[in-house]
Amino acid sequence: MKVLQLGKYYAPYRGGMETHLSGLCEELKDHVQLEVLVSHTIPRTVREVVQGVSVTRCAELLKVASTSLNPTLPLELSRRQYDVLHMHFPHPMAVMGYLGSMRPQRHGLVITYHSDVVRQKRLLKLYGPFMQRALERADAILVGSPNYVETSEALRPHRARCHVVPFGIDVTRFARTPEREAAAAAVRARYGGAPLLMGVGRLVYYKGFDHAIRALRRVDGAHLLLVGEGPLRAELEALARANGVAGRVHFLGRQGDEALISLYYACDAYVLSSVTRAEAFALVQLEALACGLPVINTALDSGVPFVSRHEESGLTVPPGDEVALAAAMRRMLENPEQRRAWGEAGRARVLSEFSQARMGERVLGIYEEVLAARGGPRR
Repeated sequence: MKVLQLGKYYAPYRGGMETHLSGLCEELKDHVQLEVLVSHTIPRTVREVVQGVSVTRCAELLKVASTSLNPTLPLELSRRQYDVLHMHFPHPMAVMGYLGSMRPQRHGLVITYHSDVVRQKRLLKLYGPFMQRALERADAILVGSPNYVETSEALRPHRARCHVVPFGIDVTRFARTPEREAAAAAVRARYGGAPLLMGVGRLVYYKGFDHAIRALRRVDGAHLLLVGEGPLRAELEALARANGVAGRVHFLGRQGDEALISLYYACDAYVLSSVTRAEAFALVQLEALACGLPVINTALDSGVPFVSRHEESGLTVPPGDEVALAAAMRRMLENPEQRRAWGEAGRARVLSEFSQARMGERVLGIYEEVLAARGGPRR
């Protein structure tokens, strides 16, 4: 079976869609003939092999509304033969490249629908009709949670072809080791043994880090570690100063994998304070839970509360409700036994429902169903 993955970017580029795509390819590469077609971040096309996966990064001419423009993408698609094309949405350039390519429509089309276009209304107005054309052609549409299938207006006409395939992670990457325990102990010592909360992600509006900072005013003695960079860093730093918690909010920037895992083991709870459905799933919840770290998340109409369930692997509060968020922080920190129980339950749920291997099995099964309905792979 020849499978072409069409995504935005690929590892080592970091992001939710990119993490999912590289993990999926890791699971599929030994079972199918696999190739990946994505954008580069420079005006030059590069062909390379990344951990056993053939990757073509198409030259980026420029970026408009956070969307790469890749003039050679339709040509790259037209040159390739594949049994299954697997596209990852939202990705305007992929949609336009696919609709503009010269491939005969004999392949199976699978689309992973990661999230709606939430904030970029002008882009959606232009992109929406083309996106719908691609969705209409899809043999199967994969969605990370049942919540998103039920609440997405864009998916409403296509629900009969939607399949819930939860995103997964390689849980073995997060195993507890003596080295990580020692690194976690060093982190706790750095902050004087104070209670530690953490959040991970780009410093952008929908992550709701401003609410987490304001909530911290109501949580005596706790420190908040924020991992990531983004356009709101200076604004969030000023907010911490204005609220009198600058000494307890720490902006750690980007962290490597080992440093991030040590932080998960060092902290008492993970805080996902996102405020819009642009946060469609939040893979970082899986990473935290894989380390036995309980989660405080928000009751968004997305996959977020599906991943970490209220009173099962942590607590869920209304988005943007700083009083409720602070109360959840205090409850988490004041009840260590409950905290550990939630963390253990969360890890068990990740192992059973959100492993990378399970995700790969489900996706491969859908490819086989799609091709069987079309008469099998071409010979």
